[in-house]
Amino acid sequence: MPSFDIMSEVDLVALRNAVDVANRKISGRYDFKGTDARVEQGDKVLTLFGDSDFQLDQMKAILLPEMTAKKIDIRCLEYGDLQKVSGNKVKQELKVRVGVDQELAKKVVKLLKDSKLKVQAAIQGDAIRVSGAKRDTLQDAIAIVRKDVTDFPLQFGNFRD
Repeated sequence: MPSFDIMSEVDLVALRNAVDVANRKISGRYDFKGTDARVEQGDKVLTLFGDSDFQLDQMKAILLPEMTAKKIDIRCLEYGDLQKVSGNKVKQELKVRVGVDQELAKKVVKLLKDSKLKVQAAIQGDAIRVSGAKRDTLQDAIAIVRKDVTDFPLQFGNFRD
């Protein structure tokens, strides 16, 4: 029985590369000279440090195109609140969302059931396994999910016949 998986993954090596390139560009810019502006990467968390919220916006304007150039979908970022750090410095955390959360998985399963396609969808951890009798119905299922879920990056892989 043909099947495929719906998942959401981020290439952490490409993300590290994008952060490094963004830090190099930030340190080379004239308007960031003498400031503590930098991007740090933790485990699935990016932290932006700057002197003002305007600087953080400028840093995002550097970081996000670098991520896009490295084929990282920026919809996987969840923006945290601006936090005041010592003095007049600010920081912001960008959480990298990996895996399909339970709420979205239930929405996708309900979407596939309501579509009246002859497919079965099962939630398996942070992925969704979709199986059906024919490849064509699976391709229709992919098209339906792509059309409806636009606010979260999903990959369709592990296609088996």
